[in-house]
Amino acid sequence: MSNHHTYKKIEMVGSSKTSIEEAIQNALAECNKTVKNMDWFEVTETRGHIVDGAVGHFQVTLKIGFRIGDS
Repeated sequence: MSNHHTYKKIEMVGSSKTSIEEAIQNALAECNKTVKNMDWFEVTETRGHIVDGAVGHFQVTLKIGFRIGDS
């Protein structure tokens, strides 16, 4: 085990018809299927799609940080 941590960041976009929070959860859940050692996330953009003058769905861009191997 190393005495330091080394991280990598990736960018994901989650979406939801319900809420910004659910869009975040959706992005994290999908990322968790293939990325191990996720430690933190940062919301970098929030936007939405408009349908007939109302919110059609929310989109949230996240930067997700994960530890490299056993660092």
